[in-house]
Amino acid sequence: MKIEEVKSTVKTQRVAAHSHVKGLGLDENGIPIQMAAGLVGQKNAREAAGVVVDLIKTKKMSGRALLLAGPPGTGKTAIALAIAQELGNKVPFCPMVGSEVFSSEIKKTEVLMENFRRSIGLRIRETKEVYEGEVTELTPVETENPMGGYGKTISNVVIGLKTAKGTKQLKLDPSIYESLQKEKVDVGDVIYIEANSGAVKRQGRSDTFATEFDLETEEYVPLPKGEVHKKKEVIQDVTLHDLDAANARPQGGQDVLSMVGQIMKPKKTEITDKLRMEINKVVNKYIDQGIAELVPGVLFIDEVHMLDLECFTYLHKSLESAIAPIVIFATNRGRCVIRGTDDIVSPHGVPLDLLDRLLIVRTAPYNLSEIEQILRLRAQTEGLSVEDSGIQALSEIGANTTLRYAVQLMTPAHQSCKVNGRSQISKDDIMDVNSLFLDAKRSAKFLQEDNTKYMI
Repeated sequence: MKIEEVKSTVKTQRVAAHSHVKGLGLDENGIPIQMAAGLVGQKNAREAAGVVVDLIKTKKMSGRALLLAGPPGTGKTAIALAIAQELGNKVPFCPMVGSEVFSSEIKKTEVLMENFRRSIGLRIRETKEVYEGEVTELTPVETENPMGGYGKTISNVVIGLKTAKGTKQLKLDPSIYESLQKEKVDVGDVIYIEANSGAVKRQGRSDTFATEFDLETEEYVPLPKGEVHKKKEVIQDVTLHDLDAANARPQGGQDVLSMVGQIMKPKKTEITDKLRMEINKVVNKYIDQGIAELVPGVLFIDEVHMLDLECFTYLHKSLESAIAPIVIFATNRGRCVIRGTDDIVSPHGVPLDLLDRLLIVRTAPYNLSEIEQILRLRAQTEGLSVEDSGIQALSEIGANTTLRYAVQLMTPAHQSCKVNGRSQISKDDIMDVNSLFLDAKRSAKFLQEDNTKYMI
């Protein structure tokens, strides 16, 4: 009988192009370390990005824009993602590509504005009265159905809550009993009930029941401290686009036609400027009252040369508005024609009046030793073992072709070494796969030599 162990896939993560990037890799003085946090080299660009991160954290950068300009494969997207890592998950970071604006459903400017609003966060602080504790009793009180018939209805629910300081018995509305059933609340669970809205949240099972079973999937939480009835500060992080979408979407009725209409919406609808202005008024009122705080995030637009003249004009207006995020552009173009025009040539394919507003950060091509360091880092991230001679061969290939091509050869080389019964990638494996696949330069050379055999 053959018995095989099935490996768990719970901790298996997909390795993406920038999985290794964990931050900008700066020391306490803001000086970049040669190889740190998944980034190698590009010291000037990383130091400049560090200054931008400090400005964003002190809220002195909103409404301004940064342009990362450099040849392909020089780490522009990696630096933008490193900025996002440095800012943390509380600051909104919205990545998009220039070509995303060309939608058949909504206007180009609407796509830009949506992403602008996604990049602006609102931190709402609310003080709520809550009843919190471990459920000691849960008794629904039944009464005769007022509509007649044999069935009974629930008139109220008696619930007992216990904390470290005391206990309380509450008499709740029947509608709250439905919420308790949806949350699957049972005796021994730790819950909290909002006094104003009646919303119920199950936090987990009380840790006094932790030894009840040997194996189970429950999350155990400690018994709440303080009184059962308390005031609790609740912090919610939302983006302005979340508010726009929630107010733009009609709620509809409970009948079948309304529900089917919501499911089968044929097209995406645009959010009107009037609605956005009303939401801005409410947001400003909340900020003035001290209930909410505006968190300007980052909008990252990659391949910015793909935007056309109309989009660039719209960006001027958006950057000057009172509520604006930090915008980071990236492009690999030199002097080229601005999209949407026939003959207007501009640096990076961006109009000069917008370029004048940008802080431009240049990324430079990597040298041989930096390519070697990056390849070692990628091998470690992908869990591949490569001999030193193999890394040197890959580095030379990367220097003669592109870094991206060298990184892409790693996985096929690993497959080649597995076929040959080895666990470590050697120089021979690298050379084998390099002869099987073409890089862009060699492909272009073959096209020049055999141009007559291809269709025009």
